[in-house]
Amino acid sequence: MTRDVLYKWRERRWVIAILPLVWLLWFSLLHASTGARLRGAWREVTRGDTTAQILDAFKHGALKPFNPSMLQMFPRDALGSWVVLQPEPSNTNEARVLSIYPAPMGSITLFDEKGASRTLALDDFTAPLHGHGRLAFRLTVDRGQTAPILLKFEPSNTISAPERFALQDMDDYLQDDSDWLSFATACFAVMVTMALMALCFAIMLRDMTFAWYTGYMLCYVIVQSIETGFLFHPLGLSWLAGSELLIGTSATALSVSFAALFVGRFCDLPRYAPMLRVPVIALGFSMPLIVLLRCSQIPELMDMARALVNPVLILGALLLLLSALIAGVRGSRQAWFFLLGWTPLLVLTAMTSAQVTGALPSLDWLNDASIGMGAFEAIVLSLGLADRALTMRHDRDNVRVLADRDALTSLLNRRAWTEAANSMLAEAIGEAQPIALLFMDLDHFKILNDRHGHASGDRALMAVAEILSSELRPTDLVGRYGGEEFVAMLHGVNQDQAMQVATRLCRRIHRLDIAVDQKDLLLSASIGLAMRSLGDTLESLVERADQAMYYVKLNGRNHVHAFERRAEMSAMPHRPHSTHGQNR
Repeated sequence: MTRDVLYKWRERRWVIAILPLVWLLWFSLLHASTGARLRGAWREVTRGDTTAQILDAFKHGALKPFNPSMLQMFPRDALGSWVVLQPEPSNTNEARVLSIYPAPMGSITLFDEKGASRTLALDDFTAPLHGHGRLAFRLTVDRGQTAPILLKFEPSNTISAPERFALQDMDDYLQDDSDWLSFATACFAVMVTMALMALCFAIMLRDMTFAWYTGYMLCYVIVQSIETGFLFHPLGLSWLAGSELLIGTSATALSVSFAALFVGRFCDLPRYAPMLRVPVIALGFSMPLIVLLRCSQIPELMDMARALVNPVLILGALLLLLSALIAGVRGSRQAWFFLLGWTPLLVLTAMTSAQVTGALPSLDWLNDASIGMGAFEAIVLSLGLADRALTMRHDRDNVRVLADRDALTSLLNRRAWTEAANSMLAEAIGEAQPIALLFMDLDHFKILNDRHGHASGDRALMAVAEILSSELRPTDLVGRYGGEEFVAMLHGVNQDQAMQVATRLCRRIHRLDIAVDQKDLLLSASIGLAMRSLGDTLESLVERADQAMYYVKLNGRNHVHAFERRAEMSAMPHRPHSTHGQNR
């Protein structure tokens, strides 16, 4: 069932290809603005600033104007930044909510007309209202509908990211917040589920490819859940407060490390891109070293880690993309799964990074798109892992067939036939069903080889094997025992029935009309038959059938004889089993 489903996915890969477009459309609709219109202005904080001075400067147009509904950068590396928002008149007197999206790393302070302030941050657990994926300030009803809203982006050592603002009625805000929470929860659930399933397969199959995928996906979940504040609200992991920057940086670095190790095995770089294997492995081991430097608490080493992490991340992402592309072009099907899942996410990351420079200010949904694409990537890579497992199983089955089958006749070889026959005997213990063993040896085969060459002998063996396959049932075990010897174990067949089958085989082989010499001597077969007795082992059963076959050799060849202890013992005083393969 699983294999059939996977084959259907292979035939409909275009469905997977259009899913990113569906995600983008969903984000565009999800983030369509429904709140009140705002006018905004800002400037950096200077020493001695007061709230009255900032509001007065805003009234006189002394601040830098910006569109609050578009993404805007506010510096935080010095004293922070002032932001003033001016709502347009509204017909409603309900409580409103000011939301700041994406959720900023660092704290923001809201001032009211009397100078009182409220400070919010992602890791704040005291405020009664918490935005999910954003910061949210509840504005009281007694606050004027058009009163300016004064915010201060507090100083922070985190990397500044662009923000946008929305002012909504409480009901609209709660609806949007619920939609985002449902969306983010579903995406994170998909990623975690795929990762845990891969971990189970890694343990069961002892395949580190699944383990590297698990590490990569879980690290990506940690990065996104910190950036969106999901770890704090709704998960409420208060013990992580204050360490989100260190955890986020470490998880980002480790995600690239796990991705590199995953790509090396998943895309089979040693086979398809051997020149890139060493750089990819080096990337996988370099990122944990950067994490160790970052956690060393030694200022010089921590500064070095901060300087290295972004260049290594960029170069590493491009290296993995190039490696997968080369492997895919050279024949790695799994590489295309990786490219399909990785490339959209890489494009989104590049677009998000470009927003830091002021580009793409209207695409405020890119951060949430990264969550959606993470879930999409988790599904695509899981399908790729399933495809890889099926491919490996198919290859293993092919190897097993090659190992079990005789290369010339395609019948079971001696080892495989012995294993299967032992299994049949073990399963038949205690059953009343009879088991018959036929031991066949071709007559005058050495003369055929000597007179007509080994090619003629090979054609004769293939012709005999074809007769055995067509005359015997699919449930019968047929094998080439060695040289010109063949064996067949028949289940549920009594001695008379086995004699009929063996006699028919003798006649069919003789009717092949394969000339052995120039005196009208045709290729034939001598067949010995032995029935399973109480306490028989495979060795004893084969030995008795071989003795019966040798009795045929001594008494005219080209017929069948069932084992009879007195007849075989009188005709053959000593019959060493090691004579198999000699001319008879």
